[in-house]
Amino acid sequence: MTPFMGEVVGTALLITLGNGVVANVVLNKTLGNKSGWIVISFGWAIAVFVGVIFAGPVSGAHLNPAVTIAMAVAGKFNWSDVPMYVGAQLLGACIGSFLMWLSYKKHFDATESDHLGIFCTGAAIPDPFYNFLTEVIASFVFMMAVFAIVKPQSGIGSLDALPVSLIVLGIGLCLGGPTGYAINPARDLGPRFMHAILPIKGKGSSNWGYAWVPIVGPLVGATIAAMVVMAF
Repeated sequence: MTPFMGEVVGTALLITLGNGVVANVVLNKTLGNKSGWIVISFGWAIAVFVGVIFAGPVSGAHLNPAVTIAMAVAGKFNWSDVPMYVGAQLLGACIGSFLMWLSYKKHFDATESDHLGIFCTGAAIPDPFYNFLTEVIASFVFMMAVFAIVKPQSGIGSLDALPVSLIVLGIGLCLGGPTGYAINPARDLGPRFMHAILPIKGKGSSNWGYAWVPIVGPLVGATIAAMVVMAF
C-alpha cells in the first residue's frame, strides 16, 4: 500500500469512528444518548488509535495537515510530499464522514435538526479571536507532545499508537470545550463539506463563516510548535 492510500484509509477510519461517537451521543435514543463529553473524548482517542494502527507502518500516520506541515517546517518531512499527504487526508475525511452518515442514516432521518456538530466543530461561545486562539493553543500543545514522543527501541506492536491517542484524549478533556478541539484541518473541512452535500433531513447552514478557525488555527499552532522545537 502506498503512503497516499495509507493516509486516505487511516484518516477515513479516524473520522468514521470520531464522528460516529458524536452521532451516537447526539442521535441514538436507546444507546449512548446524552452520555456526554467524556464519552466523546474517549471515542475520539480510540478513533486516533485505530487510524494510527493502520496508517503508521504505511505512511507514518500523519492523518492531519497540521502534522504534515509542521513536520516539513521542522525538516522531518519532505515538502514535495506535503500536497499528496494533505490531499489524501482531506479525501479520507470525506469518506469517513460518508461512512458515519450511512451508519446513522435512519437516526438522521428521524430528526428535524441538521446536527452540524456531528460532522464538524463549532464554538461554544462564538468569538473569532478567542476561538482561533484556543485552536492555536490546543494544536501547539498537541504538536509539541507529538514531537516529544520517542519511538521505543523494540517495537510494541499496536501499542505504538497509544501515546498519540492519550495526547488527543487529554486535549479533548482539558481544552476541548471552547471549540470542540479540531486540532486537525482535515477533520473539520472534509466533514463540513460532506454536511453541505449530503441529503440530511432539515439541514441548515454548514457555517462556512466559522470554517477558517479550525483550518488556520491548527496550522498556526502546529507551525509554532515546529519552530520552537527547531529553536531549542
